[in-house]
Formats: sequence, C-alpha cells, structure tokens
Amino acid sequence: MITEQQLFTFLLDILAYFAIYLIVNTSLNLEYGLTGIPNFGKVLAVAGGAFVVGAVPGRVMANQLGILMGYRAVENDPILSECLKTLAQIKPKILEGMDYIEDNAVVGDCIRRVMVNDPLLSISLLAATVGLAAAVGAALGFVASYPAIRLKEDYLAMTLLAMGEFLAQVGYLDRTLVGGTLGVFAPDPYGWLGEYRFMASALVILFVALLFFYYMRQVSLSPAGRVLKSIRDQEVAAEVLGKDVVRVKQKVLIVSSLMASVAGALWAFNSQSVIASNYDRFTWTFWPWVMVIIGGAGNYKGILLGTAVFVILRRTIDTYRYVLEPLIPFSLVWLDRLLFGIALIIVLIVRPQGILPDRPTPAIQKPYLRKIIETIRQQK
Repeated sequence: MITEQQLFTFLLDILAYFAIYLIVNTSLNLEYGLTGIPNFGKVLAVAGGAFVVGAVPGRVMANQLGILMGYRAVENDPILSECLKTLAQIKPKILEGMDYIEDNAVVGDCIRRVMVNDPLLSISLLAATVGLAAAVGAALGFVASYPAIRLKEDYLAMTLLAMGEFLAQVGYLDRTLVGGTLGVFAPDPYGWLGEYRFMASALVILFVALLFFYYMRQVSLSPAGRVLKSIRDQEVAAEVLGKDVVRVKQKVLIVSSLMASVAGALWAFNSQSVIASNYDRFTWTFWPWVMVIIGGAGNYKGILLGTAVFVILRRTIDTYRYVLEPLIPFSLVWLDRLLFGIALIIVLIVRPQGILPDRPTPAIQKPYLRKIIETIRQQK
C-alpha cells in the first residue's frame, strides 16, 4: 500500500528528473535538432557545471569561515567550535589545520550548519555558483567549438565524445578537484527550508528548465531558427546565401554548453554531493540522445514528450522494481536499458524522425497570414 507521503515523494522525484533532463535535452536539441551538430560529448558541459559546485563554493566558504585553519581559529564561534570540538579530541592535528579533501565530511557539516541559519547567504551562494557554472559552461562550449570549424559531422562527433570523456576522467582520477573516486559534499543552499528543501530544489530546476525551453522555442520559431535549420539541412547552401556557418555553430555550442552546465550545477546542489563517476557518458549523453530521438529532434513539443515519457517510465521502473522482480526472468538492473534500447530501435525503424517530427517553420505565423489574406479579400 502506497501512502500519500510516498506518492508525493515519488512525484517530486519525477519532477526533479524531468526538469533537469529537460534542460540537457533543450541544449541538445539546440545543437543537433536545430543546427545538426552531433554532440556526443554532452557530459562535458554537465560535468563541468557539477565540478564547479564541488570545487569552488565549499572551498570559498571554508576559507571565509576559517575552518581550514583548524579548531583554534574558530573556537570562539559557537557553531563552528561545536562542529569541530569532538573531532579535535580524536584527531589532534585538527587543532592547527584541516585539508579540504581529506576532512571533507567535517568541513561540509560545518558549512551546512552555518548555511542552515543564514538564508541570504544560501541564496547568494546558489546564484553566484550557478552564474560561475554558466560562465565555465560557455568557456567549455567555446573550446569545443574549435573542432566545429574544421571537422565534419562524423569526426566532430568523435572529437566531442573524447572531450567529454576526458573531463569526466580528470574528475575521477584527480583527487584534488572533486575528491576523485570518493567525491565531495556540495553546499546545500536549500537547507534552511527544512523539510521543503527537495521541493524548493525541484521547483528551482523546473523554473530554469522552462526558461531555457521557452528560449529554445522562440529561437526555433524565429528567423534565427530558420538559419539554424538551413545549416542543418544544407550547410553549403547556407554558406552560398552569405551565412557565416562557423560563427553560428560556435554561438550554438557556447549557448547550449552554458545551459547544460547550469543543469549540472543545479543537479549537484540537488544531490548535495559531487561524485565524478555519476557524470558518465551513458547517463548524460546517451540518455539525452534517446529522449531527443524518440520525441522528435528539432520539434520543441517532441522534446517535452520524449523527456516526459522517458523520465516517468524510468523512475517508475527504478522505484517499483520490487513489484516487477517476480515477473522478470533476469536482473532488473538492466530492465530500463533494455526497454529503452528496444523503444529506440522501434522508433528508428517505424518513425525515424521521432514521434513528433520537425515541421517547416513558416516565415509568417498563421494568425498574421490570415489577417493578410482577409485584408486582400476586403480590398477586392
């Protein structure tokens, strides 16, 4: 029997996953669906934003509060001294100094206690970190745009895939960045909300997702969207008509990487930790491609549909797999991958352009076109 609280938690979980993937899929649709850039390194920007959350705000807070200088530096602060007092008795070296990575659990707990009592600090940290993640994402997109100048689709896809894998491996193998295999804590900007923190996090992610989605929709319906589609459909023709294809691709990669990096930062704050192994190409590159292709690349409605169907089915399987376990003759660990792999194959065979394929965008919207026709008729 499912209680109301369990159902509410389940729906909130779906909302958070839907919103975060909507941001990533919106950025991928801007690249591939509208412009034709095969970005198989989507994890590059997502991991970049998450690594900013794991590497920067915690260190800044720890230095500002003096935590890394040891117990003696904060013994007059009632919150921090209480946080470090017990550990200082067990680990004498804490008296003189701390290491951010080695003592990350304690440092994170101290920062959490401070932020719980300071909503303004929490909100400011959230806004500043997401802004920094957006800047880092834009920078990664600018770097990734250089291969787009010289390479065609196949080689560009492989290059972007390698770049994404490189950053993920750096985070995993370099312990000083985000703790390597063990990871680090992420400051919790929603902690002061108590039991409402997960709801607040989901709503913030949803707000950002809808903002980016609206931007992508407006671009797709604008003259700029028609330029992007012309590059996607026939790059040479676009160049002949005077469009700077290289510059357009650079701008698209910068904007889309900014979006994906913001998604990575918001998800890290939602998870309250950053573990490099969680930002792999399967989760943050392959799954977004599945959603975009199933829904319909280039069609903003298809992105919504593909994301919603994927997230609802996958989270339902993950949450209630114990119900299905007696009915399935193999491990349920592979059930979601098997089902969506089969779904992708079927869609590619039956409807290669997705459930809701992209449609030509009229230069004049239908309401204005009707007005023009009506005016001409009246003049006659």
